[in-house]
Amino acid sequence: MFVLKNGAVQKAGEARLSVFEHGFMYGLGQFETFRVYDGHPFLLDEHMIRLERGLLEMNIKWTYDRDLVRTQIKKVLSANNWKNAYVRFNVSAGPGPLGLDQGQYDHPEVIIYAKPLEECTGVHLLPKKGQILETKRNTPESEVRLKSHHYFNSILGKNEIRGLSGTEGLFLTKEGYVAEGIVSNIFWKKGTTLYTPAVKTGILPGITRKAVMLLAEKRGYYIREGCFSKKMLIEAEEAFVTNSIQEISPLLGIDKQTYPFHSGISFELASDYAEARRSAWSFKDLL
Repeated sequence: MFVLKNGAVQKAGEARLSVFEHGFMYGLGQFETFRVYDGHPFLLDEHMIRLERGLLEMNIKWTYDRDLVRTQIKKVLSANNWKNAYVRFNVSAGPGPLGLDQGQYDHPEVIIYAKPLEECTGVHLLPKKGQILETKRNTPESEVRLKSHHYFNSILGKNEIRGLSGTEGLFLTKEGYVAEGIVSNIFWKKGTTLYTPAVKTGILPGITRKAVMLLAEKRGYYIREGCFSKKMLIEAEEAFVTNSIQEISPLLGIDKQTYPFHSGISFELASDYAEARRSAWSFKDLL
């Protein structure tokens, strides 16, 4: 397997980082994960704009250039001979002196990882079970949760569902509001309203989350964001979780509550998503 490190293709086992790399030492790094469909990186602009914004908050100098990033992605996929892939685009602070640095990080480490995925044709639905976690969703380090290297809260949640295949753990906030999945955002439907927790609950403002909201609005659904109780989720007609790799996953149930699996809103939105995924660069392409 090959990775791309600072623009150069390297065998994964030969790529090296300094022991003084501040992404490793202090968690000063962020990443984006997205799918490439037949060579097209879906919603790349939105992922990279979110990455650039978060890196600015971390004082890491990196600017998004679509042509450059496209070329970098093509290089790593070509080296591995893949056209359909899971891509992790990682930018971390780079090496620095021992101790917290108050200056700007001007020479970040940019690493692109990838792994192959099967070609995706038509509607892609992967039903899951939901399980409410005992671990509470932690509050983000800054005002809005970044997709940073700080992942221990999610690992604690993952440990709770170890051995339960096809299950997504669902976090509540310490106040008891529905937050998000371990690696997903959550939605549920009642009537013509689609509910999803607000960003102020501490969730990651997911790219797929926003795409689904736009597609649902086009279909005439009313989107309601807010602080919602577990009871509201349990009483839903349908529920599903989203992320950029698994797309839209209907929930068959949460804990002991079951939902009927039928061709409802999950199928509708997955159909719209499938039409866009080979060409859309940004949210405006979904409108």
